[in-house]
Amino acid sequence: MTSEESDETGRDRNESSAAGRDRNESNAAGRGRGESNAAGRGRGESQTTDTGSFFDRLPVDATRAGAVLVVVAVAFLLSPIFVAPPSSTLFLFNVSIVFLLYAMILVGVNLQYGHAGLVNFGPVAFFAVGGYVAAILTAQNPYAGIGFGMSWPIGLIAGVLAAILLGAILGVSTLRLRDDFLAVVTLAVAEIVHGTVGTFQSVTGGSLGLGNLPQPIANQTAEGAATLFATALLFGALALLIYGVVHRLTDSPYGRVLRAIRADEQVTETLGKNVFRYKLVVFVYGSALAGFAGGLYAYFFGAVSPGLFTINVTVLVWIGMLIGGAGNDRGVVGGLAIIMGFRAFTRFLNDQIPTISSSQFASFRLMLVGVLLILIIRYRPQGIWGDPRELEAEQQ
Repeated sequence: MTSEESDETGRDRNESSAAGRDRNESNAAGRGRGESNAAGRGRGESQTTDTGSFFDRLPVDATRAGAVLVVVAVAFLLSPIFVAPPSSTLFLFNVSIVFLLYAMILVGVNLQYGHAGLVNFGPVAFFAVGGYVAAILTAQNPYAGIGFGMSWPIGLIAGVLAAILLGAILGVSTLRLRDDFLAVVTLAVAEIVHGTVGTFQSVTGGSLGLGNLPQPIANQTAEGAATLFATALLFGALALLIYGVVHRLTDSPYGRVLRAIRADEQVTETLGKNVFRYKLVVFVYGSALAGFAGGLYAYFFGAVSPGLFTINVTVLVWIGMLIGGAGNDRGVVGGLAIIMGFRAFTRFLNDQIPTISSSQFASFRLMLVGVLLILIIRYRPQGIWGDPRELEAEQQ
């Protein structure tokens, strides 16, 4: 081989090596771009779920905070100190108290549907049972119906037990049905309970309801404004405690079993889990919470009537859950706050629009609520704070 041929061969090898390095660099750049795109997708997914999980990462133990607040609220009630908020805020306190009671119901419904996949369209039935049993046992000489004049703790406990009994009976007989049949049955039970309490005037007071109930918080305070403040404080503490206990339950291995049941019952059964028992226990838990809220509701107003326990309670609770994101414990409470805040702050707008009658404006408000729900379901079906991955897993 001549020196010229040797030089040409060397140059060819150098060019081949350079081309190889270029290809390696190109591949490395491609991999880098791929990793960058993957990271971008990861960041996108993280941003999607961060909204839903932000509240869950807050360093607050709701169970301990709720227990402490309950002690503080009870001590405040027993002390001679009274706080009377300004009269301009009394409406907000009334709305807040009802919101806290509905939030107790919602936590139970979210446990049933958001975590276990049980479609319960009848939480108002257990709400009414808890309220009416507590009222019947503790009413003092009501104008209509019967009252046994017992102490309010007995009435409250009995109301919760009655709601548990109804939930157990309904659960044993219906939880083996498909989701759509369960929804129909629970809705029918809610209407049956509402019709029953409005019909038997000799027992429940009929359309007049039952009055002369004990009001333990009002009896400890000086006047109406102080009563509202103390009630909001105590109910807020109880709601926080209930939320904390349920959140601990759903964040435990028990909660993971519930989410597995929601995703696929058959697969969960093959893993050795008694699916029916889990569903029954969760259904009873939700019933007990609704019954407890019903007893508190009765003792707050000092009376019960069928108008307090209509299907509107169920609708409001479900809309709040769907807006906030079913399965997200804090998100559903936020959704309820949105819908109840909307209803509260649009109530007085009719005064600014004199050309529309009050009945027309009420219908217009309901239309706006429907539009809001449609937009949420269309563009964010998992809810504002829901996790889209859980929705995808449930649809598969």
